[in-house]
Order: sequence, then C-alpha cells, then structure tokens
Amino acid sequence: MEQFSQQVISGIASGSLFAVLALSLVMIYRSTSILNFAQGEMALFSTFIAWTFLTTMPFWPAFFLALLVAAFMGAALERFVLRQVEEAPVLNAVIVTLGLFTVFSGLSLTVWGSLPKSFGPFSVFKGPAIDLGPASIGRANVGILIVAVIVMALLFLLFQRTKLGLAMRAVAQNRVASRLVGIRVGQILAVGWGISAAVGAVAGVLVGQTSGLSLGLMFDMLLYAFAAAVLGGLDSPVGAIVGGLAIGITKNLAGTYIDPGVDATVAFIIIVLVLMIRPTGIFGQRVLKRV
Repeated sequence: MEQFSQQVISGIASGSLFAVLALSLVMIYRSTSILNFAQGEMALFSTFIAWTFLTTMPFWPAFFLALLVAAFMGAALERFVLRQVEEAPVLNAVIVTLGLFTVFSGLSLTVWGSLPKSFGPFSVFKGPAIDLGPASIGRANVGILIVAVIVMALLFLLFQRTKLGLAMRAVAQNRVASRLVGIRVGQILAVGWGISAAVGAVAGVLVGQTSGLSLGLMFDMLLYAFAAAVLGGLDSPVGAIVGGLAIGITKNLAGTYIDPGVDATVAFIIIVLVLMIRPTGIFGQRVLKRV
C-alpha cells in the first residue's frame, strides 16, 4: 500500500506537468483547430532563455521575464507566420508547425550547444521531502505541483471570468460571428498564441527542476502532453488536466507493477482503448452531422 501511494503521488506530480503542456496545446487547438507540433521546442527555447537570465538575476525575476519573452514570441509567430496560412488547408498549417519544430530545435543547438546545462532545483524548490502518511514527496515536486495548480487556476479564471476569455471562447466557436459582433479576431488569436507559449515555458522550467536542461528535454513531454490532450478532449481545458493526471498516474503504476520499460506503452494502450469507445476524448464535444 505504501508503494502504491508513493507512485500515485509521484504520478500526480509528473502528470501535472503533462497537464500544463497539454493546456497550451488545447488553447491553440480551440482557437485555430491546429495541433502545434512545435510547442515542445518552443517551450525548450524559452527554458534556455530562462537559464540565460538566471546567470544574472534571481529565480523569480528570470522566470517571469522568460514568460514575457515566450508570450511575445508566440504572438509574433501567430502574426507573421501562422496568419499567412490562415485560409490554407489545415495540413499546410501543420507542416508549418513541423517546420517551426526544426527551427527552434536548431536555434537551441546553435545558441546554447549540445551539452546539458545545470538547471535547478533552485532554492525555492529545495528542502527535505514532505511526509504524507505512508508516502513522501520531494520538495521540488511539491513546488512543481503548486505552480502547476496556480497556472491551471489562472487559466480557468481567464476563460470563465474575463472579457478576454469570453472573446477567446467566441473566436474558438465561430470566427465570422465574432467579427460581426466587433471582436478583433486577429488580436485574440495572437494573444492566445502568446499565452499558450508562456504556459509552455512554465512547463519547460518546471521540468528542468527535476531533469536538468538538455536538447531532448521536451520531446517525451510533448508526446505525453499530446496524449493527455487527446485523451481528455482536444477542445477541453478540463480534459487536458484530467488526461495529464491520468497518464502520469498510469505511467508510474505500470512502471512499478509491470515493468519499467513498458510504462509509456501501457499508458498509450489505455488511451487507445478509451478513444475506441469515445473518439472525441473523455470531455470532448461530439460533433453531430446531418446525412
């Protein structure tokens, strides 16, 4: 029982990271119907920027400054790159995001090199493990979980309690109708991409607290984030959170009780089974078509 509790707690901590990155994917998909395959490399690039800032300033100023840079980068990409293929078939936009994946991966290699960088845990995440009954959780994982919960709560408030969130939801539902009621769709899309890039940067910095910083840091994370978004429903922020936590817990339990080498395999098998029953994901909206 102690081992089971420990793996569940650890799974929640890792699953919260999958959920944060999945949220950034869902935000873009809801407004543009595009799967951003460059999201992980954009997050990696922002994490390298945060590492650079940390050489000259404390953690929190560097963290928030990196988020601002990431938000500007995301908004600029939407305005000057993705908007140019807005009227093209969706496949064109997907190819563009794959190209951006290569661009950001190459930039990270060129600017910062291939050697891993020391990246945390910083003092804010350091300290002895915290006992939770029969299990314990590292202070770094506690900090990661707290930051992830704050990000999720802020995004919920953004979507449900602000005019900007209402405008983003309207644009996601119908761009033409949004323009007719005076919403500046282009600006909303740029803001959405900016927020999504900042959320991805949060995930990158948090992952670096336990894994260090290297060029391959976000690749596996992106796969799990995509899986979480698909499992929960690509149009559902709540689904992204539930899917991320479910994958994190399942992955840890499978690695403990079956075999460490099949943890990811079991998690994805469960996803396939769920999607066979409900193709739109757990919380995704079903689309009815007349025949």
